[in-house]
Amino acid sequence: MTAFTCYNPVKLVFGKGMIAELKTLIPPDVTVMVTYGGGSIKQNGVYDQVCAALAGRTVIEFGGIEPNPRYETCMRAAALAKKEGAGFLLAVGGGSVLDGTKFIAVAARYGTGDPWAIMEGRAPVSDAVPLGAVMTLPATGSEMNTFAVISRDSTGEKLAFASPHVYPQFSILDPETTFSLPDRQTQNGIIDTFAHVMEQYMCAVGRAPLTERMAESVLLTLVEEAPKVKASPDDYEVRANLMWCATVGLNGWLGCGVAAQDWATHMIGHELTALYGIDHARTLAVIMPAVHRHQLARKLPRLAQCAVRVWGIQTGDDAARAAQAIDRMEAFFQAVGVPTRLSDYDIDADEAGRRVAERLAQRGAKIGEYGDLGEQAVREIVALAR
Repeated sequence: MTAFTCYNPVKLVFGKGMIAELKTLIPPDVTVMVTYGGGSIKQNGVYDQVCAALAGRTVIEFGGIEPNPRYETCMRAAALAKKEGAGFLLAVGGGSVLDGTKFIAVAARYGTGDPWAIMEGRAPVSDAVPLGAVMTLPATGSEMNTFAVISRDSTGEKLAFASPHVYPQFSILDPETTFSLPDRQTQNGIIDTFAHVMEQYMCAVGRAPLTERMAESVLLTLVEEAPKVKASPDDYEVRANLMWCATVGLNGWLGCGVAAQDWATHMIGHELTALYGIDHARTLAVIMPAVHRHQLARKLPRLAQCAVRVWGIQTGDDAARAAQAIDRMEAFFQAVGVPTRLSDYDIDADEAGRRVAERLAQRGAKIGEYGDLGEQAVREIVALAR
C-alpha cells in the first residue's frame, strides 16, 4: 500500500425528506443564490421543497446551467453573485449543475483577469463562495469531492480543475428525487459511476486489498442494481443504492493506497464531447473498453482479478480471463442501454483519433496511469472503438 492522505469535510445528508434540513444547514443571515439546470426541479417537486426550506431567507436564482456547464454561462452567474452579494451558493440538480456552481464560487471571488486561467492550470484557487448541494442525479460524485469540469465555447475546450476551496459544506441526497429521471440520464449515471471506479481500480497492481475490494463492491452493486432500476424505476432501495455508489465512486476513498490511477478514458472522452457533443458518460462507454484492450498487457493482472471477483469468470488462464472481463464490461454497458462504438454515432474513428490526439498533444497532456500514452497510442485507442 502506498502512502496517502485522506481528507473529506463534506457533510452528507442522505435519505427521504432530507431537503427540509436546508433550514439548519445554511446560515440564516446570508443571501443564498440557488443554481439549477433546465428547470426539471420545478416539475418534480424539488424546487418547491427547496423554497419551503428556505422560506424567510434572502434568495436569488440562476437557472440554465447546461449538462456540460459552459464557462460563459458560469461567468454570468458569477457576475450575478457578485452584484447581489451572495454569501452562499446552493446547487440543485445533477453533477453538471454542481460542477458549474463550483466554478461560479471561484469566479465570484477571483481577482483581476480571466478565471479561465484556473482551468488551464495557470492560476491557483485562493478563495471561493461557500456552497452546498441538493443532488438529483447520481453520477459524478461531485457532491463529495473537489473536482469540476467546465467547457468553453470560444476555444472548444473542456477542462477540469480541483481545489479544496470548493468542497461542498454539505450535500443532500434524497433518492426519491431521482424517480423522475429520464432513462438516458439514469443510464449515463450508471456508466459514469462505473467508469470512475474503474479509472482508480484498473491500474498498476499494488497491495491495497481493502481499497481494491471497496472498488469491487461498488462495481458489483452497479451490476446488480442496473437491471432492477430498469424494471422498477420507482424502487427507493434501488435508487438509494445507485446514489450511494455514485458518491463513493469518486469521493476519494477508492484512491487511498493505490499505486496509480489511470483517467485516460476520461481525458479522451472529454475531447470527444468537445468535438462531437456526445454525452460525457457515453464517451466513456465507447473509450473504456478500447483503453483496456490497448493496455491489456499492462493491466492483465488486475483485469484477471476483476474477471474473477466482479464477473465471476472462473475458467481459463489470466489472459483469457482478462479478455473476457473487457468483453463483459462492454456487454454490461450495452445492457444498460448505452452504445459502445463510435460507429453508433456515425463518427469516423480515424478522423476522431487524429483530432483527439492532436488536441491532447497541444496541451502537453500526460495520458494514462504511466503518463506515457502519446499521439500514436491515443489514435490506436480511438481506432479500437470504431
